[in-house]
Amino acid sequence: MLVDKYEGDFDLSRVIAKTLYFGFAVNIVVPMVGLFACYYYYNNHFIDNQVGDLANTLFYVFGFLSLSKAGLALWWFQNRMHAPMVRSAGTFEQDLTTAIVARSKPIFILISTINMYGFLYFILTGRFQETVFFVVFSFLVFQIVRPRYGSVRKIVQRQRNLIEDGTFIK
Repeated sequence: MLVDKYEGDFDLSRVIAKTLYFGFAVNIVVPMVGLFACYYYYNNHFIDNQVGDLANTLFYVFGFLSLSKAGLALWWFQNRMHAPMVRSAGTFEQDLTTAIVARSKPIFILISTINMYGFLYFILTGRFQETVFFVVFSFLVFQIVRPRYGSVRKIVQRQRNLIEDGTFIK
C-alpha cells in the first residue's frame, strides 16, 4: 500500500470505519433482512400481481428512478466532498472526520431508497427476481460511493490545500 505524506498525522482508517458503519447498516444489513423476508414470503405465500399488465412498465419506471438516484448520489458525493469541511487548522482532523461522516449519511440514505423501489415492486407484483435486481444495484452504487483509502487521501489533500488558501467552512 502506498503511504501518503499526510497519512502519518491523520487516521484514515478511523474516518473510513466511522463512515462505513452507518453505510453498512443502511445499505447492506437492512436490505438483506428485507430481501430474506421477501424470499420467505415469496416461497410460502401466493402474492397477487396487483398492477397486472403494467408490471413491466412499472419495472422500467422504477429502474429509471433508480438510475436517476444513483446519478444524483454520485454527483452529490462529488460536490459535498469537494466543499470546505474544516473550521480551523487546529481542529483539522476532528472537523474533517465529523464532516465526512455527516456528509456521507444523507448520500447513503439516498442510495438505500433504491432498495425501497425493489420492495415496493415486490409488494405490487410479487416478482422476487426484480427485487433482487434493485437490491444488488443499490449495493453496487454504495460500493462506488463508499470511502476508500485513496479517496479519503484525496479529500485530506484537498482540504489541506483549501486551508493553505485560507478557505474554511462557514
